[in-house]
Amino acid sequence: MRSTKDYVLLTLKGMAMGAADVVPGVSGGTIAFISGIYEELIETISGVNLKLLKTLKNEGISSAWKALNGNFIIALFLGIGISIVSLAKFISYLLESQPVLLWSFFFGLVLASVFYVGKQVKKWTIGPLLSLLIGAVSAYFITTLPPLAQSDSTFYIFISGMIAICAMILPGISGSFILLILGSYQTILGAVKDKEFLTIATFMGGCVIGLLAFSKVLKWTFAKFHDITIALLTGFLIGSLNKIWPWKKVNSFRMNSHDEWVTFLDQNVAPSQYNLPVLNSISESGVPTEYIAAEPELLFAVLFSLFGFLIIFGMEAVAKKTSK
Repeated sequence: MRSTKDYVLLTLKGMAMGAADVVPGVSGGTIAFISGIYEELIETISGVNLKLLKTLKNEGISSAWKALNGNFIIALFLGIGISIVSLAKFISYLLESQPVLLWSFFFGLVLASVFYVGKQVKKWTIGPLLSLLIGAVSAYFITTLPPLAQSDSTFYIFISGMIAICAMILPGISGSFILLILGSYQTILGAVKDKEFLTIATFMGGCVIGLLAFSKVLKWTFAKFHDITIALLTGFLIGSLNKIWPWKKVNSFRMNSHDEWVTFLDQNVAPSQYNLPVLNSISESGVPTEYIAAEPELLFAVLFSLFGFLIIFGMEAVAKKTSK
């Protein structure tokens, strides 16, 4: 039975998951996996079914709440909610003002996660190795897809929630990046910042439906094909590194719903080739015609990446300590 201290720690883990899910390229599922709560999370979500109503009717609220693992859900999702609401503006600010350092930090996080998640494979045979390759290639391909045109329709936001939540609970696949590809990222982030409750509720409704359906599939794959599933997730992590490489050249922009230029297509470049487009040189088609050399901040980027790398192994150590 968990103590108050355990639930406080669980809420902090939820906050870490929420912070990760705000950033395109980083997965809250990775944080859940590293912090030792991933399989319990999948088990708990997949346990939400009609049997709970029968338990509620025959045995009362207390038994139904216990069967639901309600305290776990409340503590974890409280942390996720706090983090998303409180960090949305801050993360948006960092993405604009300190992109190299922020992406370097998350690059270190994900790189360390590759080693951590990969260690969970009990035996590397041809099956897991092939699964690793498929995961890496699939995730890499996803990161190269251009974003779709933004849509603010209620139905589209609901569907975006269903799709993105599946990615959010997969280590290595970023739900925020899926939203970016779907063209819904700015809409959802703006709704959180501006407290547009109807948009938020629509998105959350899609998340709930998608989560309940996908968690059952994930629970089954863990039970039947543990090593192959873990290897696939490790491959997802490897492939996702393409998206969060800190130094990029923006090749084109698009106009968002607030009449602001936002990145549409970019490419990875070496630190020595890092440059920034001159915003007043962007043509009507969104293509910048002039660039200026930018400081790659290589030393600080390496330090931030190392910091992110060490955090993962620090979380692993804490998870092992608290599980004893």
